[in-house]
Parts: sequence; structure tokens; C-alpha cells
Amino acid sequence: MTSHSTPSGSVGERQLQSQLSTTHQASGFYNRQVQSLLTPQMREFIGRQTMVFLSTADAGGACDSSFRSGPPGFVTVLDDHTLTYPEYRGNGVMASTGNLTENPHIGLLFMDFTHHHIGLHVNGRARLHRDVDQRLVYPQLPVDTAPGRRPELWVHIMVEEAYVHCSKHIPHLEPAARPRGASADRPKDAGYFVPAAEVRHDRAIGTAPTANLRGPQSPSYG
Repeated sequence: MTSHSTPSGSVGERQLQSQLSTTHQASGFYNRQVQSLLTPQMREFIGRQTMVFLSTADAGGACDSSFRSGPPGFVTVLDDHTLTYPEYRGNGVMASTGNLTENPHIGLLFMDFTHHHIGLHVNGRARLHRDVDQRLVYPQLPVDTAPGRRPELWVHIMVEEAYVHCSKHIPHLEPAARPRGASADRPKDAGYFVPAAEVRHDRAIGTAPTANLRGPQSPSYG
């Protein structure tokens, strides 16, 4: 494996490793596992994944976590140092992409819950590209990650480090078709975590949504 010419880990990591006497153990992990590019095994792994968890933060460091999903390969490996994935119009908040306009740092976590029970961290810096501009440079990008929809943007990520997430506590999950329709007692998405009194008030003044924010088969982007 390619080893780093500069030390891995943040100042905070190094300080805690020293306090908890894990410096030698952590150094072994950095030297063996942390890569400055995507290895062929990592590239193949990403190409098989149908979901990814991501983290961003605004200019002040306030964090946000989110989730993206799609068919295998919806996160496209462009080369050893570059990834990209599409952003669709969702709830209109633009939390993740908004953060990236202030702070380009992004963290991705790919998890295989079904076959090899292993994870992959990818950290880097991102830029936002319009769909038409991204396709001019990369015409091989998939067009069917969300049938009938076109991406609003592409998140274009320059990889800075990538490393394994060990399998020890990863649960086993079996893929299954999503049940059709929602149970009668299930609240709408817009009211699922909202106090009942607020939902009743919104209905009384005519502002409560009458449908889910996203269709049942739409990608969870936004």
C-alpha cells in the first residue's frame, strides 16, 4: 500500500492518542490503511454501492449529516482521485450543497450491509457543477440514476484520503422490495416528527401539506 509522506490524523486525534496510549496502534492504522487515492479495490467497491452517508459543515463548523441512494454506480469514480454524484431537487432546503458553497470539506461513508460487511471512508473537497457542464467534461456519466429526472447539480469531489471501516459491528441486512403504500396510522413525511398540535394548527389555517414531500420511489436527495 502507498504510505503517506505527511502524518495522518488531526491535532485532536494525535492529542487523544497520546493521552490514551494508542499512538502506536493508530500509527499502524495510518500507515497500512489510509490512502491518498482510491485503490482499484476501493473503486470497484464504490461502483457496487447503492447508498452513501455524507457529512458537511458550514463556514462556522456547524455540521449536517445526510444520506443518498441510487442504483449501483450512482456515485461515479472518475479517476483515482475524483468522485462525483448527482443532486436532485428534493425538499428545497439544500443543506448539504449549501454547506459546500461555504466550506468544501466533505466526508462520505459507504457501507456494505449485505455481502462483505465492510465500510469505506472517503474524505475530500467538493465543488458544485451544473448538470450540463459536468456532462460536457464527463459524457460517460449515468443518465438513469433517477428515471424521468435530471440532476440539478453534480457534487464533484477531489479525494484527499480513503480508508476502511472495520466490519466488527456492521449488522447484516437483506435487500427487500419496499412495501407499496404506507400504513394507515403512518403520518405524512412533513408531519412525522412535528408535534401533533402544530400539525392541527397548520391544517386549521390551510398550510399543512397534503402529500409526502418525496414520492415513495424518489431518491432521497435535497
